[in-house]
Amino acid sequence: MFKNKHIIVAMLVTPVLALLAWFGVGHFAGEKAAPAQPGQAYPLVEQSNCRWTSGACDLRNADFRLHLTLDSGPSGPEFELVASHPLEGVLVGLGNQDAQVQPQPMRPSDGQGLRWRIALAAVPAPDERLHLVARAGGSSYFGEAATTFVQPREP
Repeated sequence: MFKNKHIIVAMLVTPVLALLAWFGVGHFAGEKAAPAQPGQAYPLVEQSNCRWTSGACDLRNADFRLHLTLDSGPSGPEFELVASHPLEGVLVGLGNQDAQVQPQPMRPSDGQGLRWRIALAAVPAPDERLHLVARAGGSSYFGEAATTFVQPREP
């Protein structure tokens, strides 16, 4: 079988042609990303660092990214949000899966709308979920994330 030159060449060329076909179909028939339209709502995807005790949580939709951390402020724990785009406002709610969540507005901590903070009464419990809505450029971005990232690490 391996003495025939045609079979050897076919075995070498076939994987290359398969990869080219895969990327070609994706390029020509794949979904194209479109810019956000004012007045529309877009979901944010919870990244993997939200699901383990990383100390930070990232939510994103294409090039729109939000980075959440828990800091200690003068009155107790505070969430700090750093955005990739200037935000017009942010609402955050913490609660269990089945509970009704009352959102609270975050306050800007810089003049550009990239950094936002909110004081918390206590560190969120492991079973609580973070619900977030951010406005940028007339569009709304909404997401939900686990609060495992703020839990203390076990030694």
